[in-house]
Amino acid sequence: MKDKVREARKATLSVAGLTAFIEVIFHLYMGLDMKYFPIFFLSAASFGMVCTAILYCLPEKASKIAGMIVVICLSVIFAAECLCKEILQQYYQIISGMETAAGNHLLDYNAAVRDALIVHIPGLFLMVVVPIGCYTVLHFRLKSQEDKKKPEFLMAGICMAAAIILHLAMLGIIFFYPWKGDFTPEKLYQTDTHTEDQVEQLGMITMLRLDIKHSIWGTSGEDTPDIQKEAQETVKNQETPAEEDYPYNEMDIDFTALQANAATEDSAWLSEYFGSLTPTRQNEYTGMFEGYNVIFITAEGFSGYMIDPELTPTLYKLSTEGFVFENFYSTLHFTSTSGGEFQNLTGLYPKAAFPVSMSETGEQGTSLPFTLANRLNQKGYTSIGYHFNENMYGRDLSHPNLGYEWRQADACGRPVTKETDESGHEYWPQSDDYMIQQSFADYVDKEPFNIYYLTLSGHLPYGFDSNEMSKRNQEAVANLPYSEKTKAYIAAGLELEKGMTSLIEKLEEAGIADRTLIVMAPDHIPYSDLDILEELAGRSFGTDTLEMLDEQNVDFDVYKNTWILWSASMKEPVKVEKPCSQVDILPTLLNLLGETYDSRMLAGTDVMSENDPVVIFFSNSWLTEKGAYDRYTGTFTPSGSVAMSAEEQKIYVENMKYLVECRLRLGELIIENDYYRTAVP
Repeated sequence: MKDKVREARKATLSVAGLTAFIEVIFHLYMGLDMKYFPIFFLSAASFGMVCTAILYCLPEKASKIAGMIVVICLSVIFAAECLCKEILQQYYQIISGMETAAGNHLLDYNAAVRDALIVHIPGLFLMVVVPIGCYTVLHFRLKSQEDKKKPEFLMAGICMAAAIILHLAMLGIIFFYPWKGDFTPEKLYQTDTHTEDQVEQLGMITMLRLDIKHSIWGTSGEDTPDIQKEAQETVKNQETPAEEDYPYNEMDIDFTALQANAATEDSAWLSEYFGSLTPTRQNEYTGMFEGYNVIFITAEGFSGYMIDPELTPTLYKLSTEGFVFENFYSTLHFTSTSGGEFQNLTGLYPKAAFPVSMSETGEQGTSLPFTLANRLNQKGYTSIGYHFNENMYGRDLSHPNLGYEWRQADACGRPVTKETDESGHEYWPQSDDYMIQQSFADYVDKEPFNIYYLTLSGHLPYGFDSNEMSKRNQEAVANLPYSEKTKAYIAAGLELEKGMTSLIEKLEEAGIADRTLIVMAPDHIPYSDLDILEELAGRSFGTDTLEMLDEQNVDFDVYKNTWILWSASMKEPVKVEKPCSQVDILPTLLNLLGETYDSRMLAGTDVMSENDPVVIFFSNSWLTEKGAYDRYTGTFTPSGSVAMSAEEQKIYVENMKYLVECRLRLGELIIENDYYRTAVP
């Protein structure tokens, strides 16, 4: 009997061992940095001991079943996070992300999930089959005795004490070990953002536990940066004497009074920060397109590497005969398409965690006075937005809040009608060309108009069996010297090419092409299919895996993309060499349209001003005209034409790191505090 009891105890203790096993296997399989092993191992072991303590408080049968539920849940969670990382390039916080996942049509990702499951069979076997199999063998080979095992509170107490000791040991390593770098375990333990680094350094279990904690009680340790007015000297010094003739792009806002009367510390910080900045000046391009119609396209999964003068002549024309941004980057930030839209339309960075920033603006009715629609509507523009898909990311609320009459397949006043085949089957994805054809008549006679299109044809996965648009254009790419997947990607993109061709033709037929501004930018690159980009670019981007981006190793040229800014009224192209990114689109457009706005209150920069935009990547590495900073190594590499002493480099890097940290926080704090509502007249 004693042997049976000992075996039962060992079996119950297996939950703690299997919890640690799953965490360690996940780190090894995902290629995460193992130097943080003591932290995530102790975290997993501590959590496992807590679960074990609870199991010892239950009768034998209930303990076995509950233990199996724990192991299955952990296995499924880790497996799901593995798939999320591949498909969406991010880990999901379990509490904060549940509402977003529940509100989206995840069937759109069916084929991508299937492909990911196939790719990750080895990892899923280790994280799911092995733990569940081990638990089954250890527990269910033990037959219940006539004297059923009663709760063992002594063992429960021992396990709980062990859990506390393990947890304290983990905290000791986090807070007392002299970690180095921009992101340390101590910093990450006190924030609800930077989930990628939290998982790598603290472990998946701790990231999920902190998410639950922060969802209930909020964060306590994520301080806003101390305002450093001297950091602006690098910006001020860029202004040329000739530009002093131009007024500033600013509004009459008393930031000192706002700071003094702020309702929250975050609002006070925002006012102090904005008040410390020098606005950008207007320039020779200010008002160049004042009064023009505007058509803005966010292109799903688009990469400029696919543009070809023969295969995509319209996209080639628009990208080479208007403003030509030779160093534009579509940096990947949180929540995929919604995060890309947020950058394009608000000039701010999304919060690097849940809740989704764009969705939150709709749910909270956040004041966003600087969006194109909200500015242009004040001048009598007709603003309509289109997306030929069902409601995702809460666009039924967010996009009307941006200022658009929003039209999608459901959850709106005027639903669009999807394209179907003869049997009534809805195509997936939908055609961008069809979207243009169906919508143009809505607004052509409503000048001035401001139209927004969120495309769909370029949605993953890319295959002639899984993507209707790829299948539709298969013949056009049949002879290209690429793999089947890359040809399928291009074929899907050809539907956007056809749509843009239709749009230009219709504008010309209506006689309004020369007073219409066309803007197009991606939401993100095809981030799960880097092999496509390497084929199209004809070069390697240095990442360890072609399924997942790893900014620690990847060449940032993987994010190089095309931002189209064109009107038929332009007589010659305007080349812009400055590095810039999606958050710079809105302030640049506001200046070109002659709109009143305050340049201090956006994270982006008017690229046509004398100020230097900064391209910020999700890892917090960054790029400017002066050079590139690698946050993983802490090194700055000056551009070839820039000469800096060691001391000048040090000052510049510290100033830019401060600005990067501030700009990444603006969107989050502005939304959470509805700051614009009080601050903007």
